[in-house]
Amino acid sequence: MKTMIVTGAGSGLGKELAILLCQQGFHLVLAGRTLEKLSSVKNEIEALGGRADILPMDIRNQEEVNKQLAEMSGRFSLYGLVNNAGIGHFGPFIEISEQQMNEMFETNVFGTINMTKAILPYLKKQGEGHVLNIISTAGLRGKVNEAVYVASKFAVRGFTESLQKEYEGTKIKFTAVYMGGMDTPFWKNNNNHIQDPSRFRSAKEVAEIILEQIVRDSIIIDSKKG
Repeated sequence: MKTMIVTGAGSGLGKELAILLCQQGFHLVLAGRTLEKLSSVKNEIEALGGRADILPMDIRNQEEVNKQLAEMSGRFSLYGLVNNAGIGHFGPFIEISEQQMNEMFETNVFGTINMTKAILPYLKKQGEGHVLNIISTAGLRGKVNEAVYVASKFAVRGFTESLQKEYEGTKIKFTAVYMGGMDTPFWKNNNNHIQDPSRFRSAKEVAEIILEQIVRDSIIIDSKKG
């Protein structure tokens, strides 16, 4: 059974993608920092007849990431990765603190790079694989009160497009996912940047669209409900 790793799998889009991927026959490794949430998703997957394991991990720590994936490679057939974990701080640029800027780049950019760099040797060894980078439409255009968040997502866009070119002609595929806002806990404590997330698509609906279009190099999903 092929294994897919999903970061930020404890809630929102990560959770919904993990559940759909299990229904496609993948074994899931649920990565994140909140054990309770990961355990809940694991239970849901197993209730559906799927297989899942939990991986409590800080993707910002390259040494920890390398160690964990090396251990997993001996137990599972690593096929792919969904770089879904992300963090956002919003508001006027001059009010964003240094700590908030660091948090966004450490998680959104370096977390994605760390996970991708760690899994690629195993994908190359087996000659196939698929990496999905969940970027958001913030990686396509600038937005008010999102300057640093957008900067982090543009970085992930450039990273993804470069790897698409680097691995062109191989069986290792990279997909960039640009989705608008979703109705998820992501918007809690967001300085009233989004006052009514309920007008957005649900994470489940976005996950279904992603899986329907997964063979594409880029997937763009607007935030309006279907």
